[in-house]
Amino acid sequence: MPTVIRTRRAVVGDREHPCSVVLRDGRIAAIGAYDAPAPAGAEEVVLADDEALLPGLVDTHVHINDPGRTEWEGFATATRAAAAGGVTTVVDMPLNSVPATVDVAALEVKKKVAAEQISVDVGFWGGAVPGNLADLEPLWDAGVYGFKCFLAHSGLDEYPPLDREQMLAAMRTIAGFGGLLIVHAEDGPTLDAQPPAAGRRYAGFLRSRPPAAESRAVAQVLEGARETGCRTHILHLSDAGSLPLIAQAKADGVPVTVETCPHYLSLFSEEILDGATHFKCCPPIREASNREDLWRGLAEGTIDAVVSDHSPCVPELKKFATGDFAEAWGGISSLQLGLPIVWSQARRRGHTLTEVTRWMARGPRDLVGMTDRGEIAIGNVADFCVLAPDDAFVVFPERLHHRNAVTPYAETALAGVVRGTWLGGRPVGRTPRGRLLDRERTNP
Repeated sequence: MPTVIRTRRAVVGDREHPCSVVLRDGRIAAIGAYDAPAPAGAEEVVLADDEALLPGLVDTHVHINDPGRTEWEGFATATRAAAAGGVTTVVDMPLNSVPATVDVAALEVKKKVAAEQISVDVGFWGGAVPGNLADLEPLWDAGVYGFKCFLAHSGLDEYPPLDREQMLAAMRTIAGFGGLLIVHAEDGPTLDAQPPAAGRRYAGFLRSRPPAAESRAVAQVLEGARETGCRTHILHLSDAGSLPLIAQAKADGVPVTVETCPHYLSLFSEEILDGATHFKCCPPIREASNREDLWRGLAEGTIDAVVSDHSPCVPELKKFATGDFAEAWGGISSLQLGLPIVWSQARRRGHTLTEVTRWMARGPRDLVGMTDRGEIAIGNVADFCVLAPDDAFVVFPERLHHRNAVTPYAETALAGVVRGTWLGGRPVGRTPRGRLLDRERTNP
């Protein structure tokens, strides 16, 4: 039986307009005028006048940590949080779980754990670490969307970084089969040369991870991509000073893309109190002026996507009792809140829902080549976010769906209430029915 959704406001392509969307067999069968006749026997759903229909968001940077550190986050809790935030597709990072996804055997373990408990569609990244060059192509053939590496210590000894020569070797290997390398771009030697973070002062933590660590790593990555031709993506950019270098590389035809995150677009260092380890992440949240430069990079198209970098942990690892930034785990939990965070900030700067959708659905989709989602278009999967953009709410951590009630957005008022999420033509409910994705399945 087909379904028709009628909405006074939908983001279709590069504009908003009233329309009706016909769903059949889990996909979008037709898009017509608001009052277009429904197919015979169709169920009709009419959205409220204050609701907008968006494509389901795609978040390509999520640390689910399952198996091995499920007490930090698991597939059941993370994907419920995603659905509550209008995110219908996530791609899981290869580290924080045990084993890390650095070979096909570890990927199969992760898929088996995830299979029966996901509420949205889930794909996987593989890892590029010292000594696993021979595992990269088999992982690619098994369906991962690309390979993550670090250029500085990851925080976990079981996931070591690559040095420059190891990165170049990985790039050459990955370019050989047309893959994608995604890079945590902070330069290890630069970080090692800084006074270490110690104690409760956020300013000390910020000095321990200066912009130079990012800019030097970004330059190294761009040089490697230029030399090898490897498709390369820079993760969670926080240093706006690197944007001119990235823009020039793009203009020169270097195959590079870049993302940033809601916390870099909303928070700023001047407001972070000493001891407030909720705000610790790597690379760090920088000054308000830097935040505005990131917004300009996004508006100009130098930044391609906005994704969460949802990286939770158990509360005790945040060291709230001492507030010590050196000891606290670095990571921001925002999978459920990403859209309202970005929309709250975007509307203040004159940006539209169409732009936000491009950054949070189409941009991440294009990064991993998911051709059947991220846009309301005929033939795409019928994944939607129903958003009330002019409604608002206050964040209460205990009401969030991720496993541990820790967030720097506690008691923050945000605009944009997600009132519903559709997956494969049906509203997301209590019964998990997400699919495990691989590159072939989402790129027929």
